[in-house]
Amino acid sequence: MTVLDHLAIGTSALADGWDLFGGILGGTWAYGGDSRGYWWGQLEFAAGPKIELLTPTGGPDAAFLERFLAARGAGPHHLNFITADIEATLARVAALGIEPVQVNMDSDTWKEAFLHPRSAHGIVIQIAQQPAPPRPPAPPATLPAPGPASDFDLIEHHVADLKGAARLFTEALEGQVTGQGDEVVELSWAGGCRIRLVQPPAAAYDGLPNGGALRHVRFTRTAGPVSAADARRAGELSRRLGLTVELARPAAG
Repeated sequence: MTVLDHLAIGTSALADGWDLFGGILGGTWAYGGDSRGYWWGQLEFAAGPKIELLTPTGGPDAAFLERFLAARGAGPHHLNFITADIEATLARVAALGIEPVQVNMDSDTWKEAFLHPRSAHGIVIQIAQQPAPPRPPAPPATLPAPGPASDFDLIEHHVADLKGAARLFTEALEGQVTGQGDEVVELSWAGGCRIRLVQPPAAAYDGLPNGGALRHVRFTRTAGPVSAADARRAGELSRRLGLTVELARPAAG
């Protein structure tokens, strides 16, 4: 079984991410910590995947993230999928003619491989096998108290090759098709995790580096109104983090 675990966002300003995904969107601390060259931390929501924030801390292992931020600024960096059998998942990836990179199977507690955005329709994909989540350390002191609870209920990803992207996310990464049309395929995984693949008009393809771009995410308040101040602040912070965030109200009834 493979599940969509988190969307990672690279930023040099962690406070923007804490304020948006914690203070406004209700994310609560999951876990995180220092790695060589960068720091990472994850927030979880009432439903849907987690958000991971990445920021460089210096040294040679920060180079990948420093290059990313220098080239495009803050923004979505990768999608992470957790699988119960990474070798079987990578075999399905290989059957699609995709060569994984940075494959590391040495650890008993964390095995991983990556798909380059040129192969994965415009976004880095991390595939990992983890027997159990790590014990959560104390949250950062700068993390604000969480706002009203929200579902992280949609990631929208624009792709130049809708058919190829849908094959990757269904045949290799085990997403279930929940809706489709000529230019849209909607996919879901356990826990309320959803990706909408959108193929824009051909004239827009030049704006899709490596054949794709993660454009938009949606959160829905599980209870309570969305104030004008919340919507305005979410818009300001999301622009600084390089994506569009929709903050929806709960469905009536």
